[in-house]
Order: sequence, then structure tokens, then C-alpha cells
Amino acid sequence: MFRPLPGPGEESEQRPACPVGVCEGDGWILREDNVAEACECRERKVGRARSRGMGTGIPKRFRGVSFERRPVCDLDPFILRPVRVYVEAIERNIDEGRGLWFTGDVGTGKTSLAMLVSVAAEKAGRSVAIYPVTRLLAEIKDTYDSQSGGSYMQLFRRLCSVDLLQLDDLGAERRTDWVLEQLYAIVNERWQDERSIVVTTNTMDLDALREQVGRRTVSRLLEICGEPLPIMGPDLRLSPRG
Repeated sequence: MFRPLPGPGEESEQRPACPVGVCEGDGWILREDNVAEACECRERKVGRARSRGMGTGIPKRFRGVSFERRPVCDLDPFILRPVRVYVEAIERNIDEGRGLWFTGDVGTGKTSLAMLVSVAAEKAGRSVAIYPVTRLLAEIKDTYDSQSGGSYMQLFRRLCSVDLLQLDDLGAERRTDWVLEQLYAIVNERWQDERSIVVTTNTMDLDALREQVGRRTVSRLLEICGEPLPIMGPDLRLSPRG
């Protein structure tokens, strides 16, 4: 049966555009010698597929997070500036393994800012895994159960290969040698591979955090994320909603 050639704009509607602007959206590039090779976007699609089911995903409460909506728009512009700069260059920052670190008291907007970064990464076609640290540790322990259906190394590889790993409430977990080993192994692997991490923690004293999660882990997080961005203010969850 004769199939007419697509008109202007029709092909782009049928096939999604290549996020890196190289192929025609099918994940393959035809070289001059007529040999097809995988486009960079294909690796991204595989990475996103592997990250599905990891962590919490973007929770319902944060799916509409933006600089124009509360609680983010109520935060100090001085704190928002570096976050805007990071998000505006989200592709380059992830490619170069840079992250962000938010610290402050309960309810000051740390997780909202971290989710804003993760949402921007997802919109850019990057793979994202979001974990409260206590849940992450629970999932690692679950792999020790032979009935769980997954192995520790499978989970570890996925945690280390995802484009952006968001770790919430670092330092809230109970400190044990096992916990220190798990956190260091993940952070160190991502540091070595120049993979981005976004961190939130209530612990503003770095020395106290070093005691809680280990000096080596904090050292590597500082290199990945830079100095923590302190977020001051009242508990926004107790403020009346507008």
C-alpha cells in the first residue's frame, strides 16, 4: 500500500526528537560508510529505563515544584540564585558530575529545592533516583534476603550509574559501621565516576556530620557538591497556605 511522504512537521510528531540533537529520534546514526552506530541519546534512554522503579520517583507533592510556586518562591533569593544557575545548565552540570547540597532545619524547603533539580534533570532526559537515606539503606538490606528477587550488586550498580542521585535527610540514619560502609561505597563510586549527587541534611555542623556519616564520605560530597547551601527560616510546613 502506498504511504505518502510526511509533510512538514509530521515526522517530528510521530518520532520524538533526539535530546542531544544528533540522530533523527530513533537512537541511531548512519555513518558515511553506511554503518549504523548508537547515538548518545540511546544510552540515556537505556539509563532512564534502568532507573524506573528506583527510589520514590518524583512524589506527587513535588511534581509541580518550580521557582514561581511556594515554598520555593518564598525562599531567600540569595539561596535561589545558585540553584537557578545550576538548573539552567543542568545538562552540563550532570555531564561534569557536579551536584548541590542543601542544609538547614526541618521544613525550611531543602527537599523542595532538591526535587526542583531532579525534576529539571528528568525533563532533560536524564535518569534520576531519589532516596531518603533510611529507605536506601532498607532497600540495600532487603537485597540480602534471597527471596527479594534482587542482588546487592545489581542495586549498587544502578545506584552508581544513574545520572543524578538525590539523597534526602543524610545524617538521620542510625550510625553503625555497616551504615558508614554503605554510604561511603556509593558516594565514593559516584565520586570516582564523576556522577552528580544532590543532598539534603538537617545537620548544619560539618564536624557533626563527619562524625555521623564518616569523614571520607563528607569529603567526597564536598568535592561533588561544593559547600552546603544553608537554608534558614521557620518551618514552612506550619505556615498557612496561600
